[in-house]
Amino acid sequence: MQKETLKPIKKFNEIAYVLATVLCSLGVSLSAKSGFGVSMVVAPAFVLSNYLQPILPFFTFGNTEYVVQGLMIIALVIVVRKFKIKYPLSFLTAVTYGLLLDLFRMIVGVDVPEQIYLRIIYMILGAVITAMAIALYLRTYLPQQGYDLFVYELATEKKLNMTKVKWAYDVISLVAAIALMLILFRKFDLELIGVGTLILTVINTPLISLFGNLYDKFISFDPMFPAFATKAFRYKTDEE
Repeated sequence: MQKETLKPIKKFNEIAYVLATVLCSLGVSLSAKSGFGVSMVVAPAFVLSNYLQPILPFFTFGNTEYVVQGLMIIALVIVVRKFKIKYPLSFLTAVTYGLLLDLFRMIVGVDVPEQIYLRIIYMILGAVITAMAIALYLRTYLPQQGYDLFVYELATEKKLNMTKVKWAYDVISLVAAIALMLILFRKFDLELIGVGTLILTVINTPLISLFGNLYDKFISFDPMFPAFATKAFRYKTDEE
């Protein structure tokens, strides 16, 4: 008898986008809960949020995230001198992510656990779940968040090397976060930018690649609405 092979899950593109947004917000909330810091991409907004919340209690981490991403999208329009429909839609993704981030922060809590093993578990879960989310984002035609959109569009429009642009963006994000922390708090706070920030920077790309390869084995990311994907976002099918 021939061994049956698993059939891939089909028409998963739009579902991948929804899952990515939910998982990304969950992953970031768990990383923040660990008290070991968050990824360098999120770090500037995290530092700014921690400074603003005692002053403006209603202005949450999620609010700060989508405001920062909105400013980045505006900067992107200025730099590339183009406006695309996916730019404002990317901001809507950021808003949805920000609202979900605040929801998950309410569910898991914001206080850092005293037990070191719990903090390590939160950090590991946060890193894994975030990587799962980004790997899904990379496979959907729908607009990603402002961070990833900025890197992709800048590299594409200026014909730059994507890896080099991403590396430069990550470094600039880390420097900006450290500068904000030193200016606003006048000290180096390891709960804002700590060992977790450095670890996530090192392991994030391999984790994203790992989950991406697993997805590709079992999932077909063709869209449920190919006509819409092609007309609105110039999505190209495998047949094209």
